[in-house]
Amino acid sequence: MPMLSDPSAKYAAFPQVPLIDRQWPSRRITAPPRWLSTDLRDGNQAIVDPMDAHKKNRFFDLLVEIGVKEIEVGFPSAGATEFDFISGLVQSDRVPDDVIVQVLTQSREDLIRTSFASLTGAKQAIVHLYNAVSPAWREVVFGMSKDQVRDIAVKGAKVMRDEAGKQPDTDWHFQYSPETFSTAELDFSLEVCEAVMKVLAPTPEHPIILNLPATVEAATPNIYADQVEYFIRNLPNRESAVISLHTHNDRGTGVAAAELALMAGADRVEGCLFGNGERTGNCCLVTMALNMYTQGIDPKIDFSDIDRVIETVEYCNELPVHQRHPYGGELVYTAFSGSHQDAIKKGFAAHESQNSPQWRVPYLPIDPADLGRSYEAVIRVNSQSGKGGFAWVLEQDKGLKLPKKMQADFSPRVQRMADELGRELNAADIWRAFQQAYHVQTEDKHFQLVDYEERRATDGTRLFSGTIAVEGTEQSVSGRGNGLISSVLSTIEDAFGLSLEVVDYTEHALTTGRDSRAAAYLECRDADGRTIWGCGIDEDVATASVRAVLSAANSAID
Repeated sequence: MPMLSDPSAKYAAFPQVPLIDRQWPSRRITAPPRWLSTDLRDGNQAIVDPMDAHKKNRFFDLLVEIGVKEIEVGFPSAGATEFDFISGLVQSDRVPDDVIVQVLTQSREDLIRTSFASLTGAKQAIVHLYNAVSPAWREVVFGMSKDQVRDIAVKGAKVMRDEAGKQPDTDWHFQYSPETFSTAELDFSLEVCEAVMKVLAPTPEHPIILNLPATVEAATPNIYADQVEYFIRNLPNRESAVISLHTHNDRGTGVAAAELALMAGADRVEGCLFGNGERTGNCCLVTMALNMYTQGIDPKIDFSDIDRVIETVEYCNELPVHQRHPYGGELVYTAFSGSHQDAIKKGFAAHESQNSPQWRVPYLPIDPADLGRSYEAVIRVNSQSGKGGFAWVLEQDKGLKLPKKMQADFSPRVQRMADELGRELNAADIWRAFQQAYHVQTEDKHFQLVDYEERRATDGTRLFSGTIAVEGTEQSVSGRGNGLISSVLSTIEDAFGLSLEVVDYTEHALTTGRDSRAAAYLECRDADGRTIWGCGIDEDVATASVRAVLSAANSAID
């Protein structure tokens, strides 16, 4: 069936929240929330092949290493694999003292008891109780009234309270989710949560966690923020509750919804690394944490080696991290477009010259180096690229800083190569093209320097004498000029009849230190007025300039 011409006949617009004086739009996020990873539970139940114990342990270790302090480790009543993993984690004393594990259970007595049993011996733990409260679930799935749904939550809370009392050595924390909160009546969600709080009797010193899930993302992020602010403003005993968020990405705005809901007053965020989870996934903890980082806020999660994080996540989930995924994707710091490359190249140059701690590089909201990425892949070259692209690659790979006009001279050659190959050009491709264009460090030269010496004459001029191989045959040559370059040009003209006039000359060190090599660039004009470029590279800057002259001479006779 085709899409409907009038979708309103089938789909109703989501209602607005009655919140006239909403406060969240004028607030800012100034500190990180409490983070909870649900990779081992929500993420695990959303992959084709759920993780085995080895993978779950590896993922758990990663979460601990990067600084996640609250980890939902599973659904112990789902089966022996889940139960044994959770119990083994606790019994082997692998949970650090500053990390608290969480388990999820439906509001059924037998499942709750199993959940507590899996955590026997834990120093501290969170038991997360949930039941669905929205009209669709009450009426379509359960066929229950509001009172019956509320009673399910209350009965579950009483079992939690009693089971916790049986294991007094564990510091128990309780979490309750009015599941399907985002599509439920706000006042009914408040009513159910208040009833649960009366049973569990939280205090400001030992608060309950009230998790407000957008189980299915059904509205724009501002609606979810309104819902959260309304809930917080109308919740009795607010100081005894931690407000937690669990957004999904059905509309593609799971991160945005969580950010706006933090501004609405929430304290905690649940999600998965790189947004794994049912359907289109959960809130991406990587994206949200690094969004904060780019605003000058320490998220308290460490992604300094993001590629190793990706490697572990991909191995455990058997799902690839998309090349365009924010912050982590292989291509997110890469520019192929010529105008983008030029802006990035200038941004890096300005950042280096200004010596300012503030990051201001166009198109890069975060410094890739902060995440363990190198600058080599920031600019890559294909048929869409401009001269700034290959110039950047040559600078990063070989240390060459081509003059602007030489970039323009070399650009058509790179463009032709990209069009002919029909693929991205790598650093080796570009270097090979540069060598061929300017006869740099190649054997296919008409003129090749074998040896030379230079001395000052009594009249102040420079005398050049040396040996140049011409088509493989060595020939002794000499010439006189005002400087080394002019004496070599004079030699070339006297010996071979090739007249070149210097237009511009630049040089620079390729590296620092005693063993640094030098590059020299020579812009010349031949007898017909053509612009000819040469480049020379050598350990000695004087020799590099001689090689640049011969490079130009070789280009002139091509």
